[in-house]
Amino acid sequence: MPKQSREKIIYEKRLDSLLPQLPDYVQEYIANKRRKTYAAATLLGYTHEFIKFFTWLQQEGVIDVDTIHQIPYTTLESLRKDTVEYYIEFLQNEDIRTESERKKDPENAQMKIRSKSAVDRNINALKSLFKYLTQETEDEEGECYFYRNVFSKITTNKAKETANRRAKKINASILNGDEIREFIDFLKHEYQETLDGRKKQDFIKRKERDVAIISLLLGTGIRVSEVATITLEDIDFKEMQVDIIRKGDKDDTVDILPSSLKDLEEYLRVRKEKFHVPDGEQYVFVTKYQGKHRPISVRTIQNMVIKYTKAFKSQGMFQTGKGLSPHKLRHTFATDWIKNGGELVMLRDQLGHSDISTTSLYTNLSTEQRKEIMSEMDKSRQDKRES
Repeated sequence: MPKQSREKIIYEKRLDSLLPQLPDYVQEYIANKRRKTYAAATLLGYTHEFIKFFTWLQQEGVIDVDTIHQIPYTTLESLRKDTVEYYIEFLQNEDIRTESERKKDPENAQMKIRSKSAVDRNINALKSLFKYLTQETEDEEGECYFYRNVFSKITTNKAKETANRRAKKINASILNGDEIREFIDFLKHEYQETLDGRKKQDFIKRKERDVAIISLLLGTGIRVSEVATITLEDIDFKEMQVDIIRKGDKDDTVDILPSSLKDLEEYLRVRKEKFHVPDGEQYVFVTKYQGKHRPISVRTIQNMVIKYTKAFKSQGMFQTGKGLSPHKLRHTFATDWIKNGGELVMLRDQLGHSDISTTSLYTNLSTEQRKEIMSEMDKSRQDKRES
């Protein structure tokens, strides 16, 4: 059975609690995607979007029902395109401030509206639902529930951006060159000197664990969720590899930088002593909460990375002056791989991308290398001109 992070367990419980609100055919859709191993976080997000849409249909009088669970699929079949466009306008213009935000500053009439990406997420969730209902379902006669898909007429415009422009944005928000080594060294030797009292004591207690986590992110390029679910038996010190669970619960094996493996060994050497981990606890990275040992959460790792990179930034070591998310450490690994002559196909396998086009984005990341090439080209032309 695939290992589960704490977040996945929480998402699954929330999903199960929300599904009874929705019509049976939507519950059937979620069950179908679960069988196809869609991420629990993705399906929970879809469920929130579906509840929003069905609630709007009820409140706008498109269908007269007591609860959204009672909305029949015939309502979806007969939806007009202009009705869907009204809904999209609602998403784009709704004031999404919370009640507490409104009370905090009642005289400020400044609205807070959804971003384009948030609106697109809602539309894409509904596109997926309607595609399923019109193409994959079967009634008692073997026919789809209905065939008229109004959402097939709705398009979302993707932001236009060249690979070079995206590369520039990514390159400005990752660790480059010596910064990778400097960041790890800062965490090992200098960070604790910026602390005092209880904060210093807490960091010293967690130091080897936190260094190992960040070193593993920078030394493998794996996702933060993949780090959180690693168990002791997943680590192969001889082959310098680690087994992980990818998106969709796919088993995979990736290589680890020797220096990162050394940091992991150092943590495991003190793991039982410092964290009092009970025998039989298989998760590598653990935390103690309310007297119980638990696998570290994705959110804890995310907060940790942001905190340490902000501290690193405050020492004037960042080029950009911005902190990093764990995903930016993944970008850092990928960029460093390409700069050191690594092949694109092998990087795709290391990162777990299903499409090489996603991995190919990193081939444009080295602005310095492009400038060096341009300089050499210009030098060559000047030399030819002088001769």
